[in-house]
Order: sequence, then structure tokens, then C-alpha cells
Amino acid sequence: MHRKDKFPLKGYIKIALLVILIAVLLRAFVVQSYKLPSSSMEDLLIAGDFVMVNKLHYRYNQPKPGDVIVFKYPLNPSKNMLQRIMATEGQTVEIKNKIVYVDDKIVTEPYTAKHTDQRIFPGDYSPRDNFGPMQVPEGHLFVLGDNRDNSKDSREWGFLDANLIKGKALFVYWSWAVDPNAPKFRSPYITPLLEIIFYNLGHLTDRLHLSRIGTVVV
Repeated sequence: MHRKDKFPLKGYIKIALLVILIAVLLRAFVVQSYKLPSSSMEDLLIAGDFVMVNKLHYRYNQPKPGDVIVFKYPLNPSKNMLQRIMATEGQTVEIKNKIVYVDDKIVTEPYTAKHTDQRIFPGDYSPRDNFGPMQVPEGHLFVLGDNRDNSKDSREWGFLDANLIKGKALFVYWSWAVDPNAPKFRSPYITPLLEIIFYNLGHLTDRLHLSRIGTVVV
């Protein structure tokens, strides 16, 4: 009888290293994940959603109105944001009493854009409900959050330089509800780690949104 071959440890190590290398290359050049920190894109996306982002899309395609993009926050480029393109360079954007106009036409929004505050602020008080008209400069975009009354976007900090785009949002691959009461990871680490594990196991049905996984971002 032939002796059984020894466990091919080296082979498995090579496969594992190859998988890690592929994952790193994908992360660096093709896809990226983004965790939504706020409610600015409700009801399409909620705080705690993890979104997969296609980093190559705008190498071959021009940004267009309706696209949901991840970009570097102009006022703090170390921070990323996710919002929807409403107008591109050369277009004139205006908001009248919460209604968005582009090139003097009301924007038809098949996605869910919502307003939660019935108040309407005049433009000289706030650009939230009345803005413009302003023409989008060359190489720039006008972006808004879908949750219009609770979003810091181009109405507040201005037009977005298209060079700050990081990619096009694709789908939700994980959704973990924000919980301010959840224990934090801190020194001495071991005890807090156990607290985190047991807390999340006890609140798993509250925090994990299985039904949101696979939600396509459109």
C-alpha cells in the first residue's frame, strides 16, 4: 500500500497568498467599500450600509445625472462622501421651494428623494430649499443627498470637482445598524472585546439588516 501524501501545506499557503494578492489588487484598482455614516441618502441607503464601489467606471464613462458616486469631501479630502449627481458641467441648476430644476426643467426623479421638513427656507436664509440659478462650471458637478432636508451637499459647500470622484456605487454588501450604546474597543482590549462580542450577539437581530444585503444602488 502506498503511503498517503502528506498534507500539502505549501500548496495551500500559495493559494492563500494568491487570494490575498488578488484581493489587494482589486481593492487598489477595481473596487472599494464605503460605509454610509449618516442618513443623507435615505431611503435608498441608510446609516450603517456598506456599499461596493466600482473605481474603474469613470475611466470609461462620463458622470451623468442620476449616478450615485463616492467622492473625496472637498472641505476635507481625507473623508469620503456618497451622494447623487443632479447636474453636470454647463448645466444650470436651480431649486425653487424644494423642487429641483436643471436647465429650467423640473428634474424627474424615479428614485426616492424625500423631504421630512415641511418648512421652506428663503434663499437668503439658507440654500436648502431655494438655490441658484447657477451654472455648473467646467469639470464640476452638482450633487445632492436623496434625504434633501438632512444632507450637506453642493447647496452648502459648492460644486464638486470631478477629479475628486472615487467611483460609482454598485450595491449594498453588508448592513450593520449604528448603535450608540454598543461597547467600544479600548484598552485593556480583552475585556472590551468580550463585551463587544456578547453585546452584538445579543442584539444581532436589531443590528444586522439581512434584507438590505444585495440592494442595488440606482
